[in-house]
Amino acid sequence: MKPRTTTTRTIACMAKLLFVTLFAFSSGMQAAPLQKVTASKASDEDPSNLWRWLFHDVAQQSIALSNELHCLALNIYFEARSESAQGQYAVGHVVMNRVAHQGFPDTICAVVKQGGEKRLNRCQFSWWCDGRSDKPINRKAWLKSLARAFEVYLGQVKDPTYGALWYHADYVSPKWSKAFTVVTKIGQHLFYHKGKQPSLALNLNTGI
Repeated sequence: MKPRTTTTRTIACMAKLLFVTLFAFSSGMQAAPLQKVTASKASDEDPSNLWRWLFHDVAQQSIALSNELHCLALNIYFEARSESAQGQYAVGHVVMNRVAHQGFPDTICAVVKQGGEKRLNRCQFSWWCDGRSDKPINRKAWLKSLARAFEVYLGQVKDPTYGALWYHADYVSPKWSKAFTVVTKIGQHLFYHKGKQPSLALNLNTGI
């Protein structure tokens, strides 16, 4: 397994610092694109408004700070926006597991975009080279994806895939899946690891 690079650790620390700073000063800031109310007022009226406001502001500034977080959020959005929180965390963790593995690129964006340099429809994650726009259009789902990306990147949620490096939707049967072992099923995705891992067998909930 590859240790995180100094750059990656630095980005993580900066992102966390940005999050804490914005939270600390949120009562004196304006939530521009959402509602023209202060964070303290939003909190009094509806805690969920503060949550949406906070993550919108943090996310927008973090995208400028780190393309890595942006790539992770995009992958969660396009691969799992209709999944539960657990399903979204799972997709995010597969990306992070690949970053830490010797057999894959060592940055999030490189992992997400892997294969796209060859030809159309040869990407590791199909949305990247399907010829469609890569701009999120579902605002609510995008905000959630950004939030999940923060949590996964900063190590705030346990990996529900047990270190899986591959996955696919349960309504397809790709040829490559025969070479790997299913470790769990979350939502509509089957997650795989290389080789036999009896210790994980008790955790399976594949439904197949």
